[in-house]
Amino acid sequence: MTDTRTTGQPHGGGRPGGGRNTRRAAAAAGRTAGTAPGTAGSTGRAGWLAPAGLIALSVVPFIAGAVRLSELAGGAEITAQNARFVASPVPIVLHILAVSVYSVLGALQFAPGLRRRRPGWHRAAGRIVVPCGIAAALSGLWMTLFYPPGEADGPLLVGFRLVFGSAMVLSIVLGFIAIRRRDVARHRAWMTRGYAIGLGAGTQVFTHLPWFLIAGAPGEVPRALLMGAGWVINLAVAEWIIRRGQLRTRLVS
Repeated sequence: MTDTRTTGQPHGGGRPGGGRNTRRAAAAAGRTAGTAPGTAGSTGRAGWLAPAGLIALSVVPFIAGAVRLSELAGGAEITAQNARFVASPVPIVLHILAVSVYSVLGALQFAPGLRRRRPGWHRAAGRIVVPCGIAAALSGLWMTLFYPPGEADGPLLVGFRLVFGSAMVLSIVLGFIAIRRRDVARHRAWMTRGYAIGLGAGTQVFTHLPWFLIAGAPGEVPRALLMGAGWVINLAVAEWIIRRGQLRTRLVS
């Protein structure tokens, strides 16, 4: 029996060329999804560039966190820089562990092939990413409010930390609410913003590096501005990615 309701042509395996038509449709679908025939391997590799870059951006903060944990575990000499952490180690330990998990698992959430092939893994990882992100942000806020300020931590930097830490919590919560409502686009947008803020320490390495090379250790105000620049750069990139994705969606639809 034939079906002419949608195509105006008979539909069925008995028509010569039906297999070719099916293959052509599949190829078109593949191109729409960004996996054109013969390029699946290269597309898959390209899809891992963003997660790999995000993890690489976290390397220096990972090393700094590992050194801090080693100090606390090994009974290092108490100095002006680490006295507050030694006196109250739980917040800093929680912050380092939570942000480390958040950075790695969060980066893998940006692998499109992994999301498509293993949606169950994406959801399971998300159930870890969300509490780790909130724990990282809240512990950072706690340290900002209750730890004695560092040597070059002035009021401006305290303000920046409170603003961006609160924005990270809000972004993750809004992302979680959005996915509970099955609003995938808003979920991705808010989680991207939250991850961008959480990865600020990686970008701050690069905002500080030129200053260190030219003028040495920055003072109170320059340090605050360099720290703030790291968060602003990350959020600007996040907004560009979000809007580019929205534009692609509109063009396809």
